[in-house]
Amino acid sequence: MYQWDFGILWSYRWLFLNGLGVTVGFTIAIVILGLLVGLLAGLAKLSRFAPLRWIAHAYIEVFRCTPVLVQLIWFYYAMPILTGVEMSAVTASILGLSLYGGSFYAEIIRGGIVSIDPGQKEAGLALGMTPFQAMRRIVLPQALKRMVPPLMNQSIIQFKNTSLVSVLAVPDLVYQGQIAAHDSFRPLEIYTAVAIIYFVFLFPLTIIVRQGEKKLATSD
Repeated sequence: MYQWDFGILWSYRWLFLNGLGVTVGFTIAIVILGLLVGLLAGLAKLSRFAPLRWIAHAYIEVFRCTPVLVQLIWFYYAMPILTGVEMSAVTASILGLSLYGGSFYAEIIRGGIVSIDPGQKEAGLALGMTPFQAMRRIVLPQALKRMVPPLMNQSIIQFKNTSLVSVLAVPDLVYQGQIAAHDSFRPLEIYTAVAIIYFVFLFPLTIIVRQGEKKLATSD
């Protein structure tokens, strides 16, 4: 029978902490950038300008329908060959995960906007607002309330997706866990600890999202 020895984890505490710091930093970066990309793509998909809608639709479908791991590898290995522009593993990871997350954020934002009664925007236009002002002052504030829970859910998924950057040797939590596992020859304890760390961070967030969904349902 296998003899568990979690005592060895203390020796690798700094590896875990450093990896966790990289993971959290990555998550913040790709969520912010992904939301910006998603907002632009979501609004573009609602545009009256057909070419803009087509570009947004193509971007969303390409990134939603291909595996994120393949995208990361493509950005790191293939894109420099095609463009001649070298990029670090960190840059490739942030770019890939931001664009991947942005494609899902875009659909959430688009869905939130179209869920608002068109009469709301028409009322704003009747008051003399420009379409941009009506969108910013009337439609988006109402849509945001409905978008928050799914945006939070997607952000949680983004947190978990950061584990994939370890394949590019980015020193996130999983990569540091791999180093510790190879060094200690105790992969069961190491990867169990990594899983627990993810759970400790993500479980409270899932509870917050559920509570937000319940409040939204009761307020509607």
